[in-house]
Amino acid sequence: MAFTTTNGQTRTSLAEINITPLVDVVLVLLVIFMITAPVLQSGIEVAVPKTRTVKEITEQRVVLTIDRDQQVFLGDTPVNLHDLPRQLRQGLSDPARKVIYLRADERVPFGAFASLMDAVKQAGITNISIVTQPLDTKGRSGQ
Repeated sequence: MAFTTTNGQTRTSLAEINITPLVDVVLVLLVIFMITAPVLQSGIEVAVPKTRTVKEITEQRVVLTIDRDQQVFLGDTPVNLHDLPRQLRQGLSDPARKVIYLRADERVPFGAFASLMDAVKQAGITNISIVTQPLDTKGRSGQ
């Protein structure tokens, strides 16, 4: 688009938008989110057992965690094992259809694990899935 000034010179208007600063800001935000996202996923350190068959969890579900110190967490919130059935029953219309994912550290004694499963069953929830990690089969030969 051109226009003529009062002294007869022809000039063009500056109609282009400089998007370089916008791209710089977006890239910086992208890097920040890429670095912080894995940190925000789970704040409880648990070494879950490794198995050959692992199903990927793609949906947001209720996760119970028991760490190596036998502390129980509902999501990221610490809970008392004796209060757990009441907390799980809150807001449930059909506990039999509720799915619970159970993350347990591999060093947790079986008695503590069984007590946690019993507390979940006291809430009426029977669909319990145990979270594991896949075995690292890369680098193994003959298997």
